[in-house]
Amino acid sequence: MGEKKFIIITGAASGIGLNLAQTLEEQGERLVLVDFNKEALFGNFKPSDRVKLVVGDVSQKEVWQQVIEISQNESSSITHLINSAGVIRPGFVTDFEISDIDFHLNVNTKGSILGTTLIGRLMKKQGFGHIINISSLAGLAPVSGLSLYTASKFAIRGFSLAVAAELKKFGVHVSVVCPDLVNTPMLDLQLDYPEEAVLTFSGPKKVLQPEDLTQSILNLMKKPRLLVCIPENRGLLAKIAGAWPSLAEVFRKGLEKKGKETIKRLK
Repeated sequence: MGEKKFIIITGAASGIGLNLAQTLEEQGERLVLVDFNKEALFGNFKPSDRVKLVVGDVSQKEVWQQVIEISQNESSSITHLINSAGVIRPGFVTDFEISDIDFHLNVNTKGSILGTTLIGRLMKKQGFGHIINISSLAGLAPVSGLSLYTASKFAIRGFSLAVAAELKKFGVHVSVVCPDLVNTPMLDLQLDYPEEAVLTFSGPKKVLQPEDLTQSILNLMKKPRLLVCIPENRGLLAKIAGAWPSLAEVFRKGLEKKGKETIKRLK
């Protein structure tokens, strides 16, 4: 595949998506950047011959049709789709709003599934492509207090792994990335929910930065892998906790204590 990359990034107006999009723009890649926050998207990027901006909700088919139309008008094959759009609203099952169910599943799950499906079908026809979906370590191990976020991230991990096997024979790679806590606006929001989000902050003192995820994704684009956990050691712990939830309960008190200490430090 010698042609120039043509990359779609969702959630490009903030967090991981923003840093990744800025890095790829600096590298001269051709981009279609998608986000529902028009002010932030246009505040960070200027439309050009190489950078196209799409404002909209990734859970809506019309937004993806607009993205596809852009690629067709540019007469370019889509080489990469990176589904980075994500939301979080901590809450215990006894407390969260019923509307929070759709809030998480529409963006985190439906948006990625819809994009993977529509773009994946195009990639099948062209015979190549790489789809990267951002899940979370919460997509490997259940996180109390973040049950809706956990559900949405479990779902996109499962979907990605399933369709990866379907699309591989057509020359299309599908990867799913499961990072630990990253220093994005989602981290700041969780600090306002110290009880619900305490397990989120139970990891290493050094919080991942968007730049760390960008580098991992760039590496993944060069050498596709099915599942990437960042960092790998926390990923291993999450896999164990996901496989044996009752065993994970043994460590809950210690993790909650560590999480409370980290929240206090970050505040």
